[in-house]
Amino acid sequence: MANSTEFIADSTDLGREYDLIGALLRDMQVSGGLLLNECYLAPWAISIPNHQALAGSLGSNHGTHVAAFHLVQRGSIEIMLESGERDTAYEDEIVICYSGQGHTLYQGSSTPAYPFEKIMQDRQNIFKPTKEKEAQSTSLLCGVFQLQDIMRNPLFEALPSILKLSTTRRGSYSQSATKNIMELLLSEITQPSYSHEYIVERYLELLCAKSICSYIEAIDDDEAGWLHAIKDPMVARVISAIHSEPDSRWSVTAMAEIGSLSPSRFAARFTQIMGMSPMVYVTQWRMYLASKLLKHSQSNIEKIALTTGYENVAAFSRAFKRTMGVSPGAWRTNHCAL
Repeated sequence: MANSTEFIADSTDLGREYDLIGALLRDMQVSGGLLLNECYLAPWAISIPNHQALAGSLGSNHGTHVAAFHLVQRGSIEIMLESGERDTAYEDEIVICYSGQGHTLYQGSSTPAYPFEKIMQDRQNIFKPTKEKEAQSTSLLCGVFQLQDIMRNPLFEALPSILKLSTTRRGSYSQSATKNIMELLLSEITQPSYSHEYIVERYLELLCAKSICSYIEAIDDDEAGWLHAIKDPMVARVISAIHSEPDSRWSVTAMAEIGSLSPSRFAARFTQIMGMSPMVYVTQWRMYLASKLLKHSQSNIEKIALTTGYENVAAFSRAFKRTMGVSPGAWRTNHCAL
């Protein structure tokens, strides 16, 4: 009988931060799809709607967060988010809009921008170059990652509005793997094999995961936040314990024992690295788990309160409304997928 992936994971010496990332990626139930694979001759501009409108046009399930990505195969693109944030992507670079903001892709001029919905409806590329000018055009592969249960997911909330990666740099294993995945994806697109759609979907899931891993490996170690925290062995050990035992009677003293520090030193270090106190993080994690249970299970609120470390419903309900903005009952009504 073949070993299970759980057994293999338990038998390795991988750091706990990898388990944390993998579990949170699993929670997001990542799926993907390709939308456009075209050449565009400057000047051109295409407007991509925000994640809600994009989800509607793609017929995604209620509550799905859609993050558009754009891989530049030749040339370059300018990208401008609704917030005004801008960036430039060059050949062999990929940009992923995890924030889900509407944005404009362009070269030469950002106006007037042709609506993405119109392109998908008409299936016509009005910026397509002639054969003689194709080498001067930008070649772009666009698609989406579809994510679930992102609210209060600490991994998702730590991602930047625009995540940009080069697929040519091989400074780390994740960067090399990202490059390899892209090459496999492009090969599958140009030379479809048996189970083509299934294979493309799996490559897109891997691309999403490895793009995040590449970003984590590249961030500066002096930045505060969850991604920095999981790279710190002591803090990652504590976070892993909180995640695996949300119903424990957590206190600063109990967490400090796991980190082998005094309570005062632990609290100061955790807060400096995470940007929030240990007990605030415990509450946020519990509320994330509670939101998933309310959405995906039929457990009553009392049971969910106990599962997430609360001895009475009143205390749980107060914490949930303070963190999520609505009562547990209202959350279930608004988000229930059953």
